[in-house]
Amino acid sequence: MTRTTSLLSLVAIGLLAACSPKDATKTDSAKVAQAGAPAAASRGAFDPATHTATIYAKDFAFDSPDSISAGLTNFHLVNEGPSLHHVQLVRLDSGKTLADFQAATKNPGPPPAWAVFVGGPNAPDPGKSFDGTFDLKEGNYIVLCVVDIPDNVPHFMKGMLRPLKVTAAAGAPAVAPTADVTITLADYNFMVKGALTAGKHTIKVENAGPQVHELEIIRLGDGKTVKDLADWIKKPQGPPPANAIGGEAAVIPAITGYANVDLVPGNYVLICFVPDAKDGKPHLDHGMVKEIAVK
Repeated sequence: MTRTTSLLSLVAIGLLAACSPKDATKTDSAKVAQAGAPAAASRGAFDPATHTATIYAKDFAFDSPDSISAGLTNFHLVNEGPSLHHVQLVRLDSGKTLADFQAATKNPGPPPAWAVFVGGPNAPDPGKSFDGTFDLKEGNYIVLCVVDIPDNVPHFMKGMLRPLKVTAAAGAPAVAPTADVTITLADYNFMVKGALTAGKHTIKVENAGPQVHELEIIRLGDGKTVKDLADWIKKPQGPPPANAIGGEAAVIPAITGYANVDLVPGNYVLICFVPDAKDGKPHLDHGMVKEIAVK
């Protein structure tokens, strides 16, 4: 799969609010998997000893655990591609089910209040992996992918949608990661505390709101600029000027997550593609993009 397809998938990431009724009725030429059906001999697993949930993403399905225990959990996302994928975790409140969620996505407008976006490991390039830690309370959740490349059909419409049961906490709770960098999301800015240098970092991601936001970290190609990336996003022709690293998927205000990165020197950008609650434009268009030089 080319880098063009990889980064183009990144541009498509957003909340279900971005899916119009027209989008929801499209079908794919490939065989569409049954939404929510568990994969045969799933490799996805939860290790209670390390509080780690491993999820494999492919075109177009997840191998993921059926249940995990409540508390801080490290989600290890492996993208086996060839398209770019992420994990969006959605908590279903008010006794709602996966079937209720599927029915709600057929309606225009923002997601219902009972579908609570609580983060998840955001999109790394195909063939890569990404780790994010999130504190989930007991309840019913959905693991889904909202990327809609190559045919404008969101991947969850093709079967990348699975239920996840979060059961009562058991055993010794996990200890919160020690972060050396904090990135606070707000309307419409990224506030960075600490230095993002070459090497490994644990980033504490906070959403100060008032809207839902996400963090996607992108490394610009050598000699490329933010303007090159913005121009390519508007008119994606030729090879992309950047690569997707990962981050935190869409999350409501007042929720904290952790993202683990291993950066090489270069110029990076932090971007939020979530559609705005007022005008539907991606937060990128409202200036929610920040360039970081990593040395």
